[in-house]
Amino acid sequence: MPEEIFWEIHSELPREGPGDNASTRRAFEMMKELPAQPKILDVACGPGMQTMDLANLSRAHITALDFHPPFLKELERRAQKAGIEDRVKTIHASMMEMPLEDGQFDAIWCEGAMYIMGPRAALTGWKRFLAPHGYIAFTEPCFLTDTPPEEVMKLWINDYPGMGNIENTKKIIEETGYKLLGHFTIPDTAWWDDYYTPQEARLKTLREKYRNEPDKLAHIEETQAEIDMHRKYGHYYGYVFFVVQK
Repeated sequence: MPEEIFWEIHSELPREGPGDNASTRRAFEMMKELPAQPKILDVACGPGMQTMDLANLSRAHITALDFHPPFLKELERRAQKAGIEDRVKTIHASMMEMPLEDGQFDAIWCEGAMYIMGPRAALTGWKRFLAPHGYIAFTEPCFLTDTPPEEVMKLWINDYPGMGNIENTKKIIEETGYKLLGHFTIPDTAWWDDYYTPQEARLKTLREKYRNEPDKLAHIEETQAEIDMHRKYGHYYGYVFFVVQK
């Protein structure tokens, strides 16, 4: 999908992927040995709803990293409005080349984006940024059944060839040298409330804007097809939150 229409589709959303405050809190509470003022790296933070949640859950100092400058500006606006701009630092960078010092974070957070690298590469490559016994909390798309419908398999394998089930991810966690502290599937409402529902409203606006541009309309309908797929088959797959310790 061309970058211009992609960002139009994904702009002005509360979240840049499935998630909710309750799931962020549940994962955060699994990290029992954090210091009183932990240093947290939020990778691919998007507009930063989970960044704000983390700031509210603790007295953390958070480094929020993303490759899309408008997301970072929105997060900075949210942090300033909440009066916590002194605890949220933004960095414009790719998760694959993070300009950070080794061993400086008590936890790394990544909701809905680790699939870009794949969990094996990310868990291996990010380990050096963690302090001793540091944590990584991340969500990973997983098949929730061994026999998903062919239509579902085709969509996900096309978008994310490395997608597997929960046991596949648990094996990767063990092989990359982490202890799994817990995991849970985020609720279906976490796909809709702050992501798909506002995104569908956005698609409606864009259809009108580009009604005479077939190429852009095709990309809009591609996104609609993804939403419709989840509406029909969402119980066959989901985002699973994993919390691991170095």
